[in-house]
Amino acid sequence: MSGGKNINSMKPWLIRILVFALLWGCLWIRNDVKEAIFSLQMIVCAVAFTIYFFLPIMKRPIWFYLILQGFFCTFIWLDVPFMWIWIFLLFLTIEAVFLLSVIELRVLLVYSFGLLLLCSTILNEWPIPLFLAALFFFIIEVWLNRSFTERQEQGEVYQQLLGEYRQVKRMNLENEQVARLEERTRIARDIHDSVGHKLTALLMQLEMFSIQKKSEEYRELKALAIESLEETRLAVKTLKNEEVSGITSVIQLIRKLEAENQLLIRFTTKQGVLLTALSNEQSIVLYRSVQEALTNAMKHGSTKEVSLTFGRSAVGEIEWVVSNHIHGPVSFEAGFGLTAMRERVEEQGGQLRIYQTETEFIIEGSMPVS
Repeated sequence: MSGGKNINSMKPWLIRILVFALLWGCLWIRNDVKEAIFSLQMIVCAVAFTIYFFLPIMKRPIWFYLILQGFFCTFIWLDVPFMWIWIFLLFLTIEAVFLLSVIELRVLLVYSFGLLLLCSTILNEWPIPLFLAALFFFIIEVWLNRSFTERQEQGEVYQQLLGEYRQVKRMNLENEQVARLEERTRIARDIHDSVGHKLTALLMQLEMFSIQKKSEEYRELKALAIESLEETRLAVKTLKNEEVSGITSVIQLIRKLEAENQLLIRFTTKQGVLLTALSNEQSIVLYRSVQEALTNAMKHGSTKEVSLTFGRSAVGEIEWVVSNHIHGPVSFEAGFGLTAMRERVEEQGGQLRIYQTETEFIIEGSMPVS
């Protein structure tokens, strides 16, 4: 599914290559020159394409644009009309709008206009309409270049602010977890220091009374105190334990992925699903299944947006659906992660369906709960 991204990123470059090749094709179609000159034109074409192919990988493409435009001026010695020199120079300046800075583009436009004047002087041709058209296009190109540059700068500022926002959001999540853990620890300590100590003192008093007076009631009270003390200790232990399970653990996973800007998750819960009681093993299976589905969407989705829905079926099973956008259906095989996910769900008596539509890749799971 990741192949679609590479194809989309190549489209602008392929379009420019096709237009460049089309211009050469049109030039040759109208060409009616001697064989020797035609051979020279072929050599010029080969060199021009070689220079043109290097443009996308150059850190400073302005130099290649200057060289390429100067190279096209050799047309005046190859029996090429001035009109075609004008067309090729205009094509390069239009393309440079989106690749050069404001200052670099202005340098290129002045250079291009100077080349047009030079070629006109050598050919002794002064097509005023072409010069006026060139000036008109150059003005439009300056405006487009400035707008495009400003938009890029705004995008960079936005990305910088977005990065700072993610960092603050991540820190806020970490601080919230620390604060929650500290609060749980404080409550556990208070219960242990107050209720626990008082129950221990009560147990000792009951022990003394049961020794002094051999009464069945004291033994029952003692057993009740012991049970209350054990429940208190269990509650303290639970409060000190930060681990969460079930859908709560999935919610924490979602918050973590969003805080790290790995995914933008649209999370939906249907009526009654948050009250579903899951065993420890079922919680682990649910968490790992959703985690693997989100990881798969993160790796192969065409966008960062993912939809996650939890619900209950008519027979009481817990259901979940994870879907993400794709650029058309592609052939795929379930890897180790998806296979292991299906096996875990099936071990709990559940089912897992993996399929795709024209625009979405979908993983549906269901699992019976007690």
